[in-house]
Amino acid sequence: MGARKAVKGSAAEVVPRPWELPRGAVAKLRAQDAALGRLIKRVGPPTVMIGNVDGHMAALLRSIVFQQLSGKAATTIFDRVRGLFPAARFPSAVEVLAKSDAELRGCGLSGQKLGYVRDLCSRVADGRLDFAALPDLSDDEVIKKVTEVKGIGRWTAEMFLMFHLGRLDVWPVDDLGIRKGVGLLHGHEELPTAKQLEPLRARYSPYASVATWYLWRLLELPEEEQQLVRTG
Repeated sequence: MGARKAVKGSAAEVVPRPWELPRGAVAKLRAQDAALGRLIKRVGPPTVMIGNVDGHMAALLRSIVFQQLSGKAATTIFDRVRGLFPAARFPSAVEVLAKSDAELRGCGLSGQKLGYVRDLCSRVADGRLDFAALPDLSDDEVIKKVTEVKGIGRWTAEMFLMFHLGRLDVWPVDDLGIRKGVGLLHGHEELPTAKQLEPLRARYSPYASVATWYLWRLLELPEEEQQLVRTG
């Protein structure tokens, strides 16, 4: 099931759904990297849901709220913002913009994050950030569009690509978990740099997102199982 048309800035641009991998995708990754193959065998098939029941804007607004905060504090603020609107659906960009600074600040948003939220909603409302057009853009074009929003950087855009647009070839080399996972899987004595991770993009392409997911799972395994995966 793919993207569906929606009112600009409203909730449901994408219906949440499981990852749908092409036949042979996981087998290709296993063939390209023996250690990753052992990890895949240990973890099993990927279990990933993409999309957001409240839509893309909700996902990006949430990412802004959660920056540099504990999950509990950020969830409280996000829920307060959500509580300013009817419960039946996530508010549109225009509806968020209609709220006063005092109302949004009263939810716990800092002045800086308030500015980020207003910039996001302004871009959605006037069409500069058109969610309906994103499926037709390349990964790099989506990243460019999303990172034009104040307060949203490349890592957030890459997570948006993976978990909301379902792009399968994202390789977030600046992600600390990926650097740790690659270092552990391939026996690096020091944490590999983003530059050192770049050559793996070609090895894992066109399913780098899937490799990324498995590397995150590696960090969740008990230490003895991590060792077995690494050494075989």
